[in-house]
Parts: sequence; structure tokens; C-alpha cells
Amino acid sequence: MADILSLKESVLVYLDRSGGLKKLCEDCEYFNGSQQTEAVYRFCIGVNPADVLELDPVLGDCVLHDPLKATALFQSVCFLAIKTLSLIEKIHMESQVNVILKFTHLPPFPEYTLDLSSFPRLCRPLRPVSMEGLVIAMTRVTKYTQGARFLCTDDDCPCSTGFHHIRVHAPGATESATVRNDFSCMICSSQLKEDVKFRVLGDKQLVELIHVKALDVLRGYQQSSMRYQSVTLFLRDELCNSMRIGQYYRVLGIPAHVHQWPNITWSVEANSVQPWEPLCDCKVSARFQELWKGTASSPWRFSAIVAHCFGLDVAPQGLYDTLKLSLLLSLVQTRIDEKDTFHNLDLLVVTTDTLILDRLMTYSLSLAYRGIRHQASGEMFACLSRDEHGAGTANIHAGSALLATGGICMLGDLSYYKKDKLDSIQSVMETRTLSVFIPGKKYGEDADQQLSFPVQCSFWAVTDSSRRSGRADCGALGTAEIGAVPAQLADAFGLIIECRDRVGEQALLAQTVHTLQHAVQSGKPHDPSCWEFSTQDYQELVAHAQGLRVELSPAAEKIIHGYYMASRRVRSQGQGVNMSVASIKLLISLAEAHCKLCLRTQVLEQDAVIAVLLCESSVSLKHGASALIIPPDPVFPCDLGDVDGLCKRDAALDELHQLILRFIYTNAPGADTYITEE
Repeated sequence: MADILSLKESVLVYLDRSGGLKKLCEDCEYFNGSQQTEAVYRFCIGVNPADVLELDPVLGDCVLHDPLKATALFQSVCFLAIKTLSLIEKIHMESQVNVILKFTHLPPFPEYTLDLSSFPRLCRPLRPVSMEGLVIAMTRVTKYTQGARFLCTDDDCPCSTGFHHIRVHAPGATESATVRNDFSCMICSSQLKEDVKFRVLGDKQLVELIHVKALDVLRGYQQSSMRYQSVTLFLRDELCNSMRIGQYYRVLGIPAHVHQWPNITWSVEANSVQPWEPLCDCKVSARFQELWKGTASSPWRFSAIVAHCFGLDVAPQGLYDTLKLSLLLSLVQTRIDEKDTFHNLDLLVVTTDTLILDRLMTYSLSLAYRGIRHQASGEMFACLSRDEHGAGTANIHAGSALLATGGICMLGDLSYYKKDKLDSIQSVMETRTLSVFIPGKKYGEDADQQLSFPVQCSFWAVTDSSRRSGRADCGALGTAEIGAVPAQLADAFGLIIECRDRVGEQALLAQTVHTLQHAVQSGKPHDPSCWEFSTQDYQELVAHAQGLRVELSPAAEKIIHGYYMASRRVRSQGQGVNMSVASIKLLISLAEAHCKLCLRTQVLEQDAVIAVLLCESSVSLKHGASALIIPPDPVFPCDLGDVDGLCKRDAALDELHQLILRFIYTNAPGADTYITEE
């Protein structure tokens, strides 16, 4: 008894020092304002385990290793404080005080960490643990019983009135453990009956969490024999709707075995939830730093060499350089910033050789912050199932697009998709929102419900230009070269890249020689003149470039604005094409991405020129050429096998720069006020 009194004294001292008593008084004022008398009154108390250990090691050990006993101690002290200070007159028994201890953190030791990659198979004590993972599924918010009042059916028993029998939800308990009709009185053993009007309901939501490494299986580049299992979290009351599908979180919770005869399931009662991101090394490798210093004299060369030497394990150098640059720009630009604003860059690749490009895009996917390769047998957006933990509500499972939140979702060849799936992709890409319809009758609700989820990923897709859409007007619209993809879906993609074999059969021969060399001499460089960069070098470069914060220079802004105005005027008059505001967003996104890839923090005029050339090529594929006549592959007009090739490219880009300025000056209204013809 003396030990219990000592622990309660320490609890009182801690509540006084931490401000818990003050918060308790504020919560009591809220309950006093309510006219309804309830069976239990819920109080959340923040607990810092380090402060508790410093105050009283015995109490700290109790908090960390026996949270139910610690909760009972805090409950007793809070009840005494409420009665002593006359905070709530409606509370008569200690059992009416429902205390929830909210941990601020846990000690950073393995004993307090639950690694979801090595799922526990042994019984462990009921104590709080910390875990990190990705949300892959969640249910709707449903109701559960926080507490209930029971009365003895024997009128002569003292427990036939008052609040002697109170049932409160405990971690890991099912609904039947709180509310049932076979409880008996602890005094006379008569049957207890619930006083339904005193039942207190709360909100409940179930979430499935899985280890971060599980997504590596979905990239499609590396095959692994590992199998991952998700863990179910119970979110209650204020924690409901605090997690989103596809996001990382650090969760503090109490593991529990849920008994539902004849089955026993393992779940975690969440205590606190915080957004979390895996740590990554964003330092640029020494090889890229050396290249960056060696190409400082030209604003074009660093990104050109980075793209030229990218993916040499898949395709020989000199082929698909524009596509490689575009893939890197999309990787760099796809991110969620500090304000939870999503930046994306979607790519649609038009080619006659989908196999090699599919391999190249799959290789690029391994560099993404998060990359998901959509499988034809999988779900693209979301699917429903019935919850298996007793709630009976709808469980929403994330599809490929939601799992790729903050990263890349690779769709593959669009010619294999049916029309209804293409329409769904187009709708999601245009609105960046996914709607999930939940039939109420099927999932135990009175009314149907429709939920919306933000889709925050960039889409990569391939289309075979040799396939025709069968539309008679495709040639008039300028879309004859984009294969079977509908024009509206092509417009939904930000950037369309056409991969032409400029040297015809020589390209096929080069690819064949490259494949045979890698089969015979795997891992050996086949071109001594080419810079050698590892996959890890590119991963570090992309991660570092993603973190850069850039701003538009006045010169770059003028080119982007001028090109948009001039192109809008020329195309609306000559072709009847309305250039939307999305074109400006695309131009800015491309310019910022090229600036980041070049490891700069200010978007230069040259970055805007690259953006204009890529955008004009994309628009020409959809709507035909305009007055701005550019070569078929303007960003890489010549071979970059040596320094002479880089110099020729610089000269060609300078000429295109002047061509763009003249186009703006001629066709943009008022361009002469801010563009100086050079």
C-alpha cells in the first residue's frame, strides 16, 4: 500500500509540473457545459516517459512496461483531483474516469521498436512500441463503445442504482468485452443489465500498415523472395482520419491479441500518430561533382552528359537521349513540398519499340523516391473488401496509383488497356482525385457513400505508334503518330516524347551489339569515352536535386510567358487549338526540373529554352507543327560522343534560343516591351 501511495504522489507531482492538472481542469469545464450525464468521462493526458523516469524511476518503469497499471494510477489521481476540487459533480465513482495516456515518444532502443519487416511470432508483454510504415488500406470511421453503465437486476442490491458497474474499452478488447448481456453482479451474482441511455460512443477506424521495403517488390526491376505482412492499427476518437493511404507514418501503439473465437488476431492500438519520412543520403557523388565543375562553362552540358550516360545497361549511348533527359526531369520534379503541395511531370512515350523503352523506364523507376510498376492483374486505383475485424464495414485497399504517392506510377503500354480503364486514367489525371463509391447496403450502412482521395503521383506510359486509333480525324488533329491513345488522354499527359530511330537499321544494330556485349561481358564498360556513373550515383543525384528549392529568374519568366502567348495566338488562329493554362504549368515545371538537374537554384533563360523545346515538340505531336519550326529532336540535335559534339549542341541550342525569341517577338502581343531581340 505504501508503494501505491508513493506512486500516486509521483503521478500528482508529474501532473502538476507538466501542466496536466491545468488541462484536466479545462476538460472538466467542457464536460460541465454539457447537460447530459454520461457513464464515463474521457481524459487524454500527455506523458513524457523521460520526464517520468527522471521524477520517479519506478513510475517510469510502470509507464513503459505496464501501461494498464500506470493508467489505473493516473485514473485514481485524476478522480481524487476532480472530487477534491469539485470539478465535475456528475462523477461519483472512480470507474467513471476514463484516462488515456498519450506518449510523446519512447526510448530509442530496440526493445521499444517494432520492425514490421521481421514480424513478431512470440507473445510479448502488453507495452507501448514504436513502428514506421506505409498505409496500404483503411476503413471508414465507425462507432464503438467507449464505456457503458450496468445495473443489477435485483432491486434489493445496492448495485441496482448508481455507477458501481462501469465497463470501459481496454486496448485489444473487442466490442463484446465492453457490452454483453451475461455479466453478473460482483455483490449478489445476479445478472446485470445495461442502462442503454448512459452508453458513450466513440469513433473507430482500422488502418493497415506495412514496412517500407515492401514497395521494392512492386518496382518491377528487382525480384525478391521476401514476403511482407501488414499489421492492423486501431485508431480511436481523435486519431481517426489522421492517416492517409499511401503516406508514411511513425506510430506509437500497444500490441494486443484480439480474441474472436475460434480465431486470435494480432493488432495494435494506436496511441499517437506522426507523419514520417525515411532518411536518405542526398549528397552528390564525387564523380558528378567532378563533372559539374568540368562543365561549368556551359549551362547545357551537365544535364546533357548526365542524360547521355544514363541507363547504359539497358540501351547504348546516343539512343533515346531526349527520353532519358525527360525521365530524369520527371524524377527530379515529382515531389510533395513542405506545404503538402504536389509537383508532378507526367510522360507519355511514343515509339515503335516498346520493349526497350519499357526496360529503360523500369530501370529509371528504381531511382524514384517511390516507384510502382502497375501490373495488369492488380488494381489501378482502389478496391473494396469487407473488414475482417468485426466492424463489418468497407475496407479500402490502395491500388498502384495510391501506393505511388509522392513518386512514379508506371502504366506500361497503354494499348493493352481497355477503353473503360483508359477513361478512368484520363479522369484521374485531369482531376488528380480518385472517387470511391461505397454501397451502404452491402457494407452495413443506411446510405451510400462516396469518398475522395488525392492522387499525388506522376504517370509514365508507353504507346506503340504503329497501332492506329481508327479515328478518321486523327490526321487532321495531328494525333496520327500517337497510336491508339485517345486525343483527350494524350492531352492529360503533360509531356509527350517521340522516340524516333534517326538512323533506322543502324539503331537496331547498335541495340543488338549492346545486348550481346552485356550478355558476354557483363559489368564492363564498352565505351572508354563515356563517363561511368553507377546507379547509386544517379539515386543520390536525383535525391539531392529533388530537395533543391529554385526560383524563376526574370529572363526565364519572360521567355515562358512570351512563348505561351505567342503559341496560343498562332495555334488558335491557324489550327483552332486552345492552349490551356496547363501549358504554362508544364513549361514552369520543365524549366524548374532542368534547373534542379543542373544543380542550380535559379532558373536561367537556358532552362526555359529547354522547356520550350520539349513542350513545342509535345504539342506538335498532338496538334501539328506551328510557325515555330524546330528540328525533329531539338534538345539533342547531334551525337555527344566527344567534346566536339557537345560544342555543336551548344551552338545548335543557341540558334534555337534566338529562333524562340524571334517567334515570341513576332507573335506575342506586346512582346517588344519585355523581349529584346538579339
